[in-house]
Amino acid sequence: MFPRAARRLPTAAALLVLAGSLTGGAWAAGPRDTAEPHRPARITRVPSAAGSGTPLTGFALQSTAKVADSAAVVSSPGYPARGWYPAGPRSTVLAALLANGVYPDPFRSTNLQQIPRADFGVPWWYRSDFTVEDTARRTALDFSGVVSAADVYVNGRQVAAAADVTGAYTHHELDITSLVRPGTNTVAFRVRPNDPDKDLTVGWLDWIQPPPDRNMGLVRDVVVRRGGPVALRDAHVVTRLAVPSLTSADLTVRARARNDTGTAVTAEVRGSIGGTAFGRTVSLAAHETKTVTFSPADTPGLHLTDPDVWWPAGMGDQPLYGLDLTATVEGTVSDTAHETFGIRDVQAPLNADGARQYRVNGRPLLVKGAGWSPDAFLRWDPAYTEDRLRYALDLGLNTLRLEGHLEPDEFFEQADRLGLLVLPGWECCGKWEGEVNGSEKGERWSEADYPVAKASMAAEAARLRGHPSVLSFLIGSDFAPDATIEKNYLDALRDADWPTPVVPSASDRPSPALGASGMKMTGPYDWVPPGYWYDKREGGAAGFNSETSAGPSIPTLDSLRRMMTPAELDTLWKDPAARQYHRSPSTVFGTLRIYDDALAGRYGAPTSLTDYVRKAQLAQYENVRAQFEAYGRNAADPDRPATGVVHWMFNSGWTSLHWQLTDRYLDQNGSYFGAKKANEPLHIQYSYDNRSVVVVNNRSAPARDLTARATLFNPDGTQVYDKTVTGVGVNGEGAHGTPLTLPSSVPGLARTYLLRLVLTDADGTEVSRNVYWLSTRADTLDWNGTTWYYTPTTGYADLKGLASMAQVPVSATAATRSSDGTSTTTVTLRHSGPGTTPALLTDVHLVDAQGKPVLPVRWSDNEVSLWPGESVTLTATYRTAGLHGSAPGVRVSGWNTPERTVPAA
Repeated sequence: MFPRAARRLPTAAALLVLAGSLTGGAWAAGPRDTAEPHRPARITRVPSAAGSGTPLTGFALQSTAKVADSAAVVSSPGYPARGWYPAGPRSTVLAALLANGVYPDPFRSTNLQQIPRADFGVPWWYRSDFTVEDTARRTALDFSGVVSAADVYVNGRQVAAAADVTGAYTHHELDITSLVRPGTNTVAFRVRPNDPDKDLTVGWLDWIQPPPDRNMGLVRDVVVRRGGPVALRDAHVVTRLAVPSLTSADLTVRARARNDTGTAVTAEVRGSIGGTAFGRTVSLAAHETKTVTFSPADTPGLHLTDPDVWWPAGMGDQPLYGLDLTATVEGTVSDTAHETFGIRDVQAPLNADGARQYRVNGRPLLVKGAGWSPDAFLRWDPAYTEDRLRYALDLGLNTLRLEGHLEPDEFFEQADRLGLLVLPGWECCGKWEGEVNGSEKGERWSEADYPVAKASMAAEAARLRGHPSVLSFLIGSDFAPDATIEKNYLDALRDADWPTPVVPSASDRPSPALGASGMKMTGPYDWVPPGYWYDKREGGAAGFNSETSAGPSIPTLDSLRRMMTPAELDTLWKDPAARQYHRSPSTVFGTLRIYDDALAGRYGAPTSLTDYVRKAQLAQYENVRAQFEAYGRNAADPDRPATGVVHWMFNSGWTSLHWQLTDRYLDQNGSYFGAKKANEPLHIQYSYDNRSVVVVNNRSAPARDLTARATLFNPDGTQVYDKTVTGVGVNGEGAHGTPLTLPSSVPGLARTYLLRLVLTDADGTEVSRNVYWLSTRADTLDWNGTTWYYTPTTGYADLKGLASMAQVPVSATAATRSSDGTSTTTVTLRHSGPGTTPALLTDVHLVDAQGKPVLPVRWSDNEVSLWPGESVTLTATYRTAGLHGSAPGVRVSGWNTPERTVPAA
């Protein structure tokens, strides 16, 4: 965002196979607040097989302030390491201490603030043992993800200094063949403290309260590689797809063959992709490296007809190919390489208005995205990550933006298989942009920083280029790099055969070579009314907005009670001016004043915590829905079309009160279901700017013979307007049609009123329903008072009439079936009350026998509105283990529906 007030690396992990719609995992019942204590690090057995890469299974760690022994002693086999803390193979210092119970739950109250920062102002030792039997093989340490720098030792000898092993994204391969001995060997890292204003690493700025250790540690695998005289490195496949026909694709295989010996050798390099095999003899002088290339010119089988093309979810399937390479010397395998890749084409030219318009395989793509946050302590849990990725798909999103915090390989492997696009790039507001961001945070660069940045770009390009999920790379965030930095980045990307568009910044700042970014970073980041999004200025629905939202997203009562004390919850609803620790460390976003003023001004002052939270859910539902609906409607406009929007953010790395569509515990609130509603494949919606009723078709095929109906009601359910339009047709690929426009005035309409939109198909089946709560008095924006983070509202819409809605009962019946660890609960809701008043925004929560939410869960729909006599059937899918052996229940509540829980066994 511009400007903000204060605002990993090959691994050897096995390919993660995603089975079923909900996988098991360590966080099956929702993420742990603290991890289970690690067992003492096992000694890693490293096999002798050529081409093997074995991650160290864990470490022992301790502060250098508590270790008097020399580095040579600490890094020698047999060192006792008494009193050291066991840690996992990827662990920051604080993550390990939390896992060992040193500190209480950091996500509750201000516990994180109580952790002494001084403990992390000195280096920490990471120590691990591994065994080898055959020392005839060559051995190397392969790693990245050092935050922020480290001295590296093996068997008592220093093999690298912190001046060389620096930067979270730089990749290192250290030849330790001469030091390895049969039996037990020791590797030790002396990790330096991290400062994102001084180091090219990771920081948090205004997302969350930053961890006291600033994420210092080893956050990616340290791999022990074994091989023969010739090593294969940088194996990858360059794909060229015929667009728009998609009838053929050319594959070019490249790898570097490196002679690691002092004498000349001849190697046979052979490979295969599917049923196509290829090979070549390569002569290498002592310590020589050559690039080996196979292309359709010499290997006709690398020209594919009717290739299996990779598509984003909702546009097609996600097939993947595999490359296998082997280098053999004198008949003996010396090294192997395997890479998985997809075939797809991404283009992102600037349109006539200067906005970046992405196209995948020749088809236009409206980027509907959100900002991704890793765990606050950079802990990696594949099941928890997959749960969040599947939530993103459930919301109808197609893209996640990673501003820095580039996740491990498995993240991108999951995204490949799920069809979820990823937009990675460097982060703002620290050292990464210190050379170009003027008075913003981050030290200016020294000469030593330029090679680190270029090496970081080279390593990430090599790691990410084969993932079809990777849509682009943003080499700047709030600011674009200068000519020198940009050239270094572009050289590294070119050398890596980077296949997708490179964007100079996430703001509208150009760079010297790439030119215009085609993006805007105009906010907002704090509350604005729903109608804001329809105006084609500032953050409204025109062009590509790389990060934006209406700010606060108050979680459910369940999550709030889990993360805050009763006293803090009391302050939450009573005092808008109070500093909220769970919002942001930023002075701009430290309170909820703007949000709370709007909530009271539009809905009425809250009378209790429960009332505050229920009003927040309505406010968040309508606002997030409007953001995505406006961009969806305007995508097909001939003038200044919307080309992309990234909701800031998708999730939070900790227990937060803002910038999230799903909370830390994977509970779902109004923000979540507002986004889910807006991004329906075939969707009927209302336009706040011109009162038009619009049908948006995100499916590939056209939709014909639809019927659109719009009905207006007063809060008591009195119908005052009704219109039906038949024969509605809408083309596919994001096209929209406007079957009707609501009149500017309707006799008998109350100041606060309800709009119900229903879309049915040719058979009369309801395919989309959307309910709005509106006012004849519109929100008034002070556009001239716009700041970098919001546009002030000088007059609020009057939605206080919702308070007059009578309480109405909603009956519920539910049944559950289970199979293979997954359960599905089917819930039928019925408005069972007399009179005419509808049940507004009825929420259903799946709970266990103690009344606690079962999470994660995916609902077919939720937060639904029912008129008298209406019923709806919803389904919830979740892990059976989430019930902890109890019978499921369904808790029903709503704006004007009393809470009750019914059995769902």
